Amino acid sequence: MKPFAPLLLAAALCSPFSQAAIATVDRVVAIVNRSAITQQELNQRVEEVRASLRQRKAEIPPTDVLQEKVLDNLILEQVQLQRAQDIGLRIDDSALENGLARIAAQNNLSLPEFRVRVEENGLDWKQFRESIRQQMLLGRLREREVESQVQVSEAELDDYIKLAEGNAPVEYDLSQIYIPVPDNASPEQIQAARVKINEARRELVNGRDFATVSATYSASGDFGKGGSLGWRPSASLPAPFVNLLNKTPVNGITDVVRTPGGFHVFRLNGKRTQSENVVVKQTHVRHILLRSNELVSENDARRKLTQLRTRIQQGEKFADLAKLYSDDGTAAKGGDLGWISPGETVPQFEEAMNALAIGEVSQPVRSPFGLHLIQVEERRDQDVTKDRERAKLRMEIRQRKAEEQYEDWLRQLRDKAYVVYRLKDE
Repeated sequence: MKPFAPLLLAAALCSPFSQAAIATVDRVVAIVNRSAITQQELNQRVEEVRASLRQRKAEIPPTDVLQEKVLDNLILEQVQLQRAQDIGLRIDDSALENGLARIAAQNNLSLPEFRVRVEENGLDWKQFRESIRQQMLLGRLREREVESQVQVSEAELDDYIKLAEGNAPVEYDLSQIYIPVPDNASPEQIQAARVKINEARRELVNGRDFATVSATYSASGDFGKGGSLGWRPSASLPAPFVNLLNKTPVNGITDVVRTPGGFHVFRLNGKRTQSENVVVKQTHVRHILLRSNELVSENDARRKLTQLRTRIQQGEKFADLAKLYSDDGTAAKGGDLGWISPGETVPQFEEAMNALAIGEVSQPVRSPFGLHLIQVEERRDQDVTKDRERAKLRMEIRQRKAEEQYEDWLRQLRDKAYVVYRLKDE
């Protein structure tokens, strides 16, 4: 799972605006099921997007265009937050502090230094913390509702490897403009989306800056970042995208491509291949996973794991307790995850695993999947070129499937929501 990097973080570290400069307006601009979005919330997020676009030296769209796009994103956030509340998901203060510490470390700062930097940029620390809590909650919801359900079969992986045989792995640096199409869209809605994406592409072909066109047209959540998707391996992209990109020169604009979710246009910013032998230090590891839910709080799960750790230290076998208590699919194997190479698990798990001596059992460790006890069995140096390529492909294919399923899940969640727009009300 990728480290989260919310747009608010970039605004906090780089933007010149302050929340004090935003007028306090309590007018409701949208109703989403049982909640309301206010003009003040909208104004604040619009300023964050403007700050991000200024950083990229992109032309800022008219206020009415930006407000509509940002409001749509706020509505999508709100329906997800309500779903998280309905199923009992939450981020406690301990998890939040760990998340803030990771963000600070990513910016080469201690947590106190990071707080100073945030406040120097005019942001209230308490409000900033809550925005990060929200981003973490959205990430945990996506993992629970979508990503944890995605599987890549051995046959699926074999088919992809056979298809790509003889070709070096390719990665693409991409920017995107995305125009969605609702489920059960009418012909008129589909045509309106097609016209809009063609207008956007025409502006790009005529030389208009991509970040500006993205901010004006794109409905993707990355429009405030100039539409940048960063480097994407070919296996993480749908086949129609890869076919287009292979015909597109670097710095070129693709034709329009249709997916079940809508229409896309890409700019190919860069392309590279990777092929080399890899020798890594692998760790053979077991774990016991407990997930919090409506009946089991995170504190309950943490206490239970602490009790299990004590029992292991008193002589009970880790594998036996994993079979009895672990919520993971590896429970039947005594929690055995096999040999793990760097980068094959989430950062929180890997960091805790690497800190353990052989035979040692960790304290409870929080990851996006839940709470773990980890035991290291042995370590080795291994040439993992083929294994690494296979594992990397599995993650890339899983990422593609997860993104497709997340897009579909989010669209369905939005379609089921009761939404009233009041932005243009007097």
